[in-house]
Amino acid sequence: MMAAGRAAEMGAEVALFEKTDGPGKKLLITGNTRCNVTNMKEPAPFIDMFGRNGHFLQGAFRTFFRDELLALLRRYGVETVVEPDGRVFPRSGRAADVLGALKRYMSDQGAALSAGMKVSEIVVEAGRVSGVRVEGALWEARAIVVATGGASYPRTGSTGDGYGIAAKLGHTIVPLRPSLVPLVVRDKARAMSMQGVSLRDVRLTAYQCGAEEVDLSVAVARDYGRGVGPARPPRTVIESRRGDVMMTHFGLGGPTTLLISLAIVDALTKGPVCVSIDLFPDMNSRQMDAKLQQEFDRHGKRTYRNILEALLPHKMVGPIAATTGIDWERPANQINAGERQSLLRSVKNLRFDVEGPLSMEAAFVTAGGVSLKDVDPRTMGSRLVDGLYFAGEVLDLDADTGGYNLQAAFSTGYVAGEHAARRCLESSRHGLP
Repeated sequence: MMAAGRAAEMGAEVALFEKTDGPGKKLLITGNTRCNVTNMKEPAPFIDMFGRNGHFLQGAFRTFFRDELLALLRRYGVETVVEPDGRVFPRSGRAADVLGALKRYMSDQGAALSAGMKVSEIVVEAGRVSGVRVEGALWEARAIVVATGGASYPRTGSTGDGYGIAAKLGHTIVPLRPSLVPLVVRDKARAMSMQGVSLRDVRLTAYQCGAEEVDLSVAVARDYGRGVGPARPPRTVIESRRGDVMMTHFGLGGPTTLLISLAIVDALTKGPVCVSIDLFPDMNSRQMDAKLQQEFDRHGKRTYRNILEALLPHKMVGPIAATTGIDWERPANQINAGERQSLLRSVKNLRFDVEGPLSMEAAFVTAGGVSLKDVDPRTMGSRLVDGLYFAGEVLDLDADTGGYNLQAAFSTGYVAGEHAARRCLESSRHGLP
């Protein structure tokens, strides 16, 4: 929609082909239907959120970034608010208002929307696009923008069609992986016993090894990962984040799990991966041990179960007790130092071996896509086919949650639409096909 609106605004004749009954279905579910359109980070740290591929966006962000996006939304009646963490939402809290603004932008500029029209092929002649095949009919075009989205949430129409079309034209497709996705653990019975527990402000760390191989002497006390600085993590640590985790019947969900999921998906191709949850990240092991000893000394006649109930969510008491191997009906004053250390390890290092992610259908974002080596970052134009452009999630670009992915889609769409229009207008002036 952004590409179509900008191309029409430049003076090109534009048709947007949408295979479903209307565009923007995935937009409607973003941000829990509130639509986190962008983030207040400055360009450099914003780009860092995309990892090693972020530099590709520098040119697009110089052309069309947050200020330009918010101005466009205001032009079509959408005021925005900034939340304390920097995320930007429509003031109404309705993704439908953002979709409405983009539709009006397109229609005001004269872009034609053709819904229920699936493109099956991009036609290329002599290395130059000449049209698209839709429902068996050929539609001629001097420039084509592929903005088909990723392969996640296929019920919204994002079924990965663009990857096949691009590959057929010779483009490299970086392997697709689910990103921002919940994780399945091997010990599902233990996970299920804690199902529904919402852990607030814990530390989640992923290791490139099995759960029994984690070096418990290596304390992780800071965040490591994409967008959180250049420091290298300790050996075997893949990523570590502090935040909220949800225990599920299959493993782990919640925002912090989603943030580290792609690093885990990629690490699983290299060998075993486990995750560790530090339930008390504000205390180091020595401080936590002192706290436990104080609890046992102060409430010596209470049962081990009673002590745990004062420390942990109710549904975690049984599983943690089982992990330590201590009878939970024993009086606290009968628990020795070695057993206390077992409890310490369980609450500071609750570990699960990771089996894998949930399927692509459950992922918020698709990682992988059209290789950025095949695309000119200044124009979003293909380096292989003249007149072909790419925008949005079909590209090998993905970031954490927080408005980054949508901003990248808006920015690359704007640039692709602008340069596609210029290509059409210049061809027309020079009498080229």
